[in-house]
Amino acid sequence: MEVLNGVNMEIYEGEFLVLVGPSGCGKSVFLDIVAGLTEATSGIVYHDGVPVTEVNTNVAYVFQQYALFPWRSAVANIELGLEVRGLPKEERRNLARELLAKFGLSGFEDRFPYQLSGGMQQRVAIARALATNPDVLLMDEPFAALDAQTREILQGELLNIWEGTKTTVVFVTHSIEEAVFLADRVVIMTARPGIVKNTMVIDLARPRDEGIRSSSAFSANRHRVWEALKEEVSKAQKDWAPASVYAR
Repeated sequence: MEVLNGVNMEIYEGEFLVLVGPSGCGKSVFLDIVAGLTEATSGIVYHDGVPVTEVNTNVAYVFQQYALFPWRSAVANIELGLEVRGLPKEERRNLARELLAKFGLSGFEDRFPYQLSGGMQQRVAIARALATNPDVLLMDEPFAALDAQTREILQGELLNIWEGTKTTVVFVTHSIEEAVFLADRVVIMTARPGIVKNTMVIDLARPRDEGIRSSSAFSANRHRVWEALKEEVSKAQKDWAPASVYAR
């Protein structure tokens, strides 16, 4: 099955780039290729001018599932990447505690994933990704499984952390509101096989707070993205529809 075909994209250092597109258009596959987890059948991904030919250790990945190790506490999960890189125990423990505090999880250091809510678990997963100070943070619908209130809170927390680090972020979502709230640029993908249909600059001032969601500028940007996306969503739905229906 051809998932991506002719994707041509440049991602700028320090930007917050968001990919939106219909289900099945290859957004997650694109992240996997950037991370070096999946080998493209053709084409090349460059990171700082160097082709990605194996697992890219300069990026970190946050999945839609929390992907925490159930036998490790919150602080030990965050330490994992630092442990692999050989950082001394005390140094990595202090860094992990600092990140927990930034995400409002002081006091939960020794809790195991099953003792944390979904929002807390995803905070730990994001903190674990940021602990290694990656060049690029890949995020594949990280808030999709959360309730609406927690989702908006975590969007704000993520922006606050990003403002302080300016890590390059490539974020996949199906939510237009989420894309507009977070992004410097939004990349609209076509129905499968996915290519870049359009790239839109989100002209909203930073830093952004909750009040911006009710502004006319926010609504205008949301409308622009939806106008470019809705045709592709319709195409994808037709492709996924069964060719015929049988009844007994």
